[in-house]
Amino acid sequence: MGLRDVAYGVYERRLARGLAKQRAPVPRHVGVILDGNRRWAKATGQSDVNNGHQRGADKIVDLLGWCDDAGVELMTLWLLSTDNLARPEAELAPLLRIIEGVVSDLAAPDNKWTLNIVGALDLLPADCAARLKESAAGTAGRPGVEVNVAVGYGGRREIADAVRAMLHAHAAQGASIEEVAEFLDVEHISEHLYTRGQPDPDLVIRTSGEQRLSGFLLWQSAHSEFYFCEAYWPDFRRVDFLRALRAYAARQRRFGT
Repeated sequence: MGLRDVAYGVYERRLARGLAKQRAPVPRHVGVILDGNRRWAKATGQSDVNNGHQRGADKIVDLLGWCDDAGVELMTLWLLSTDNLARPEAELAPLLRIIEGVVSDLAAPDNKWTLNIVGALDLLPADCAARLKESAAGTAGRPGVEVNVAVGYGGRREIADAVRAMLHAHAAQGASIEEVAEFLDVEHISEHLYTRGQPDPDLVIRTSGEQRLSGFLLWQSAHSEFYFCEAYWPDFRRVDFLRALRAYAARQRRFGT
């Protein structure tokens, strides 16, 4: 272990003690945009960018452990966007296999997390969607943090799907377009989101230095706090997570303008 690692270890423990001593408020729901896998691979001289995606996938277990320790109840992890689905098959197929692998690993019996697969799963290859749903199906009711795995996810698509589902539900009950229009409000749309029944995210973290949401939890993040981290996702450390919690605790949340 080098001197830098020792220094980071001391700093990390100091951060953790400070948060505990202050009894800092902990976000109930944290969303994370796991960005920078490809750039990490290139920056570290990897000949295959999928090594970056795999390294990023391996980091998720660490993150969930940190969330359990901190008392976070719900995580939403953005693994694949609807835009990513337009990539060439030669790029997309290995990425989907990595996602299938990490979901299967997280769902293993010796892990304690409840998994939900959220996104436009109809856009995924049918066999991939089936495997993801099958892996997550046996995890209900586990004691650890609940995890939304966002695959084939886009915020605009989610809102469109929610409105469409609401219209279909009312049409099935014989409602006219005029009657449906009466029900078209925030609450009724929220009931049909992928995350329906869950609290909105208190904190959204994005790695890699990019400072935009790119459509992540577009509806749900109206009152979220944001934390942008310079590290590429594979290099994200517990100290970075604790810094995000510290920044969140220092915010005076305003649920308005």
